Amino acid sequence: MDMPAQRALLLQADGVGCEFPRPSGEPQIVLQNIHFTLAAGEIVGLLGRSGCGKSTLLRIVTGLMRPTQGEILYRGRPVDAPTKGIAMVFQTFALFPWLTVLENVKAGLVAEQVPEREAARRAEEAIALIGLDGFENAYPRELSGGMRQRVGFARALVVGPEILVMDEPFSALDVLTGETLRSDLMDLWSEGKLGIRAILMVTHNIEEAVSLCDRILVMSPHPGHISAEIAVGLPHPRERLAPAFREIVEDIYARMTAGPAPQRNAKVAAGTATLTSWLPVISATRIVGLADTLGGAPFDGTAELSALVARLSLNVAGLFRVAEVARMLGFVEFHDATLRLTASGRALAAASIQDRSSVFAEHLLRSVPLAAFIRRVLEERPGHEAPRSRFLEELEDHLSPGEAEHTLTAVTNWGRYADIFSYDHRTRLFRL
Repeated sequence: MDMPAQRALLLQADGVGCEFPRPSGEPQIVLQNIHFTLAAGEIVGLLGRSGCGKSTLLRIVTGLMRPTQGEILYRGRPVDAPTKGIAMVFQTFALFPWLTVLENVKAGLVAEQVPEREAARRAEEAIALIGLDGFENAYPRELSGGMRQRVGFARALVVGPEILVMDEPFSALDVLTGETLRSDLMDLWSEGKLGIRAILMVTHNIEEAVSLCDRILVMSPHPGHISAEIAVGLPHPRERLAPAFREIVEDIYARMTAGPAPQRNAKVAAGTATLTSWLPVISATRIVGLADTLGGAPFDGTAELSALVARLSLNVAGLFRVAEVARMLGFVEFHDATLRLTASGRALAAASIQDRSSVFAEHLLRSVPLAAFIRRVLEERPGHEAPRSRFLEELEDHLSPGEAEHTLTAVTNWGRYADIFSYDHRTRLFRL
């Protein structure tokens, strides 16, 4: 992807790939053939559904891990370790609870052996810049979530980076706090007070990306790759209800829902899951609730994804996870930037509370081979019971232990809702 004209190139991803070994010995490819640039004066967003490798890519960019293929270049030099000039703001604050605000902000300078007086001066300036003047001696436990994240920003800025890398920095905050912090950050950026030359950020929030970024790199999964680059081209501040803003948002929704459903280690589109597919832990009530919402007013079976995000109080990633499972079960279909109930989905939404488990059971047994496999094993065993380990071992031949546990938990919860088997957490036994 080409560097924007008339801007100095700071960072370049050149054919970056990453893979991890699976228990079977075959590689699990997380990222493949990633190319992008970051130039001075830019805010670039990495946007994509869960599992497409965004956070892994950020760790590679910041030198926290090395790619399996390709390289990251900062000012023409390979990044293979944490690099002066690139600083990161984490999603979960990552503050030292035993240190004060001032000590937390100074931590990076202390590691760089900056003299104490100079470190204290720079830390106090960074704290004042991000709006926490007067809280230098407070501990993280005494601060709100928004204030703790401001400390995270100050700690990243105090080392004087050229590039600020942000991994969903607003997602752990409530809506109002996140909006305030975003607005303050953009004001400081626009006024040139941050002291940085470029920002690379990961987000699940499409509107956040369009609101902040000059360019958006849309990532698709399995393996993670950049499937689209979108130039925003709107002046700041951006009005979220403006037609041009909404047009970009809907275009991104359409791009993110185009093609096959996201996968992880195996297909999860409707009717194509395998016995050892990785599956997300999404509650059955969430899936039924999605069908209910789609089937009711004002949607009557079809809704724009952006409207569902607001109605269900989910972020984009959360909506996609629920919708993907609902599609796997045959209850919904994606059409561009909209979600539509299938005939089966309408039947689920219209069924009585007592009958919903039966409808869910029919689709679960048809669409999720692991659920049908557990049911069949229980039917064939004389005592109609089997230990959890029986099915974990089957999954761990193809998935990591964590993925196997995650997948079996998902199917256990769905099977119990559908009443196709029971599970006793105390004895770790499935029963018919």
